[in-house]
Amino acid sequence: LTWIFLPQGYLPANMERRKLTLQRKREEYFGFIQQYYDSRNEEHHQDTYRQIHIDIPRTNPLIPLFQQPLVQEIFERILFIWAIRHPASGYVQGINDLVTPFFVVFLSEYVEEDVENFDVANLSQDVLRSIEADSFWCMSKLLDGIQDNYTFAQPGIQKKVKALEELVSRIDEQVHNHFRKYEVEYLQFAFRWMNNLLMRELPLRCTIRLWDTYQSEPEGFSHFHLYVCAAFLIKWRKEILDEEDFQGLLMLLQNLPTIHWGNEEIGLLLAEAYRLKYMFADAPNHYRR
Repeated sequence: LTWIFLPQGYLPANMERRKLTLQRKREEYFGFIQQYYDSRNEEHHQDTYRQIHIDIPRTNPLIPLFQQPLVQEIFERILFIWAIRHPASGYVQGINDLVTPFFVVFLSEYVEEDVENFDVANLSQDVLRSIEADSFWCMSKLLDGIQDNYTFAQPGIQKKVKALEELVSRIDEQVHNHFRKYEVEYLQFAFRWMNNLLMRELPLRCTIRLWDTYQSEPEGFSHFHLYVCAAFLIKWRKEILDEEDFQGLLMLLQNLPTIHWGNEEIGLLLAEAYRLKYMFADAPNHYRR
């Protein structure tokens, strides 16, 4: 369960305190369920609950694990409790995706076989409760660091997309000018990259590998993610420059062919992101016009 112990996680390093904290946090989460979950039927929470209910079946629709009613109920509880406890942003589409890597990693602790096709009904109630509570707290911790991505008008995302545009204009002027020529706005493709942390662009196994690095980086999910997005965009520069109209470019950028990607491709992507970060973040004069 290394993910729980990383800076991103929520446990102390001391072994004895760790066990107690884990138990306390799990009990605290189920306390929230008792306290708040029935209120999903109250009128002022109806819109939130309805939106969560609509989004959950759309979460990784091609992975059987996430189509199981039991898993969908777990996600509904996690997201509803999070929304109730964060009234400044409430539930925003995209947050549903952020639960999945934690859920899969914690589930993997108990499952030998292929997790994506595993029937969670085979696990005990206690194990499922632990996975649910740990997923809730880790997702909450992640969102604490990027909450302005999800408040009204999502200013954090607007800012990050602007920063990506600025960065790409420094790194690869040709690609940047190509977008300008065909009137492609960065928001049209990169909003999703920031909102879903590239989860919609990559297979789940790649997201988990990527998040391993994000969790060991200070500000991995905010600052370093920007450089990963820039490296990801430049990875497709040849394909981008081959497209010579608005429609073609947008189709390409919204459906990048990563279906067969694995650890090797993510390793190369991260290496390039680090290179860009050292060139531009650690030597900011490069970054300024």
